[in-house]
Amino acid sequence: MKIKILYEDSDILAIDKPSGVLVHPDQRSKEKTILDLFFKKYPKIKIVHRLDRETSGVMLIAKNLKAFEFLKNQFINREIKKTYHAIVSGSVKNDRGVINKPIGRSPRDFRRWLAGRGARGELREAITEYKVLKRFIDKKEKFTYLEIKPKTGRTHQIRVHMKFLNHPIVCDSLYNPNKPYPAELSRLALHASSIEFKNLKNETIRVESSLPLEFKKVVK
Repeated sequence: MKIKILYEDSDILAIDKPSGVLVHPDQRSKEKTILDLFFKKYPKIKIVHRLDRETSGVMLIAKNLKAFEFLKNQFINREIKKTYHAIVSGSVKNDRGVINKPIGRSPRDFRRWLAGRGARGELREAITEYKVLKRFIDKKEKFTYLEIKPKTGRTHQIRVHMKFLNHPIVCDSLYNPNKPYPAELSRLALHASSIEFKNLKNETIRVESSLPLEFKKVVK
């Protein structure tokens, strides 16, 4: 499998992760991961942040420990700007909004996270901004195309917050199972479109990933 490189310098890689590819090895699967695919060429690489298996788009990889710590600090200090595009179920009422709801564990399913009432364990701050780009109907079902900017980086944050809003992401087997979806889509409708960060020369870098073809067909 060949992964497209969107940006590279002596310390940092930004790749275009395909949907369906794991970032880290999974005990339940023996398939190649992002880490496997780049480890041979870059034996000191470290994953700075994750994208869920079915999420596509821009992902940063540090080539060495110094770059890893440098980028990690930017994530901790919320200096890195990320933009996603998503297609969700239903017609989102407000053109813009901010979801400010802490996230904890689901009491019913260890794989799931939960925002708001009923969440268990440590509740961690989570903030997500969204903007409606288009509302549309496909086979008599309503959908909304969104631009989403997470201000924090919790596990499944966007998926959990959109579920909390009662507009879960299309084709999300964990948070929106067995619900209608546009004919052209058969994967999680979440794409990491861009990321902005500083490299080790303190230059501001913005990297973009083109919208996947299946998204374009749906929101044309």
